[in-house]
Amino acid sequence: MNRAATRLRLLAALPFLLALAVGLLLFALWRDRLPDRLATHFGTDGRADGFTAAGGYLAVGSALLITLGVGWTLFVRRRALWGAWATAGFTGGLLALQLRGNLDLTDPAEARLPLAVLTVALAIGALAAGAGWALTRLVPEEPAREVPVPADAPRLDLAAGELAGWARTTGSLPMSLLGAAFLLAALVVPFLAPWPYALIPLAVGLSGAALSRVRVTADRRGLTVRPALATRPRLRVPLDDITGATTRDVAPAGEFGGWGYRVRPGASGVILRSGPALAVRRRDGREFVVTVDDATTAAGLLNALVARAGNGPGTSPDATAGQTPGRPAPRKD
Repeated sequence: MNRAATRLRLLAALPFLLALAVGLLLFALWRDRLPDRLATHFGTDGRADGFTAAGGYLAVGSALLITLGVGWTLFVRRRALWGAWATAGFTGGLLALQLRGNLDLTDPAEARLPLAVLTVALAIGALAAGAGWALTRLVPEEPAREVPVPADAPRLDLAAGELAGWARTTGSLPMSLLGAAFLLAALVVPFLAPWPYALIPLAVGLSGAALSRVRVTADRRGLTVRPALATRPRLRVPLDDITGATTRDVAPAGEFGGWGYRVRPGASGVILRSGPALAVRRRDGREFVVTVDDATTAAGLLNALVARAGNGPGTSPDATAGQTPGRPAPRKD
């Protein structure tokens, strides 16, 4: 692991360590003012309806922060560092505010956790996200890995002025099941923990369901990836930002660290499975990858459109005018 990667992981772990330290310190300072049983679950009206021993609350809260911290530290990317800080800020803030709501109570049933408390926790998370974003500059951005387009990359034959498009729907059954499991968990969590915690599996479930099946389109606008059942959100690589396209096999865990929308130095993409993928090279040298069937046809179409537009290496509008991409230019004797 290089120095930049080590620094990134340390910065990702730092907010969770701070949140854990603050939580332990507050618990130690307030221990004499806390009841033996703490209100840890609240209804939609903010009234306490679930309780946990003080020691159990401390153990569960600490384990939650440690688990989230380990996950972010292992899989963090430079551009997502702010997310680690936002997660730690929101979770640590909510735990601290919940603990504060139990102060000086003889009966924990009197504890209240109104919606305003969640707003405060969100504000803490937003401030922490800003700090994480500012700290991103301490981690040098790794140079993009040059991904040359092979000379034998596929290219379709298009007549001058001919319009063409390509589209496929692709998905991942494991991601669909995982998204459904998190959405189910969002319904169950309010019965086991404070209701705001249901927002975490809800957000994960909705994003997982949206990315579990996507529509991939290649046409004169470039490459577009969007949820199969919605037009937004969408990812688009404009045609004038593409210098070429090819296909290759992808190993999600080895190359991108997992499945879904992934970002790593020099590349990003929507990775739903292992196997064939469409890979387009952008003008800045970065690569965008999406796993999809019939990727060869999509690459061939994009290469033809790029050549016709004069975007590829060594091409220009004058050089491609009057000839059909994929066919040799007429000889001039």
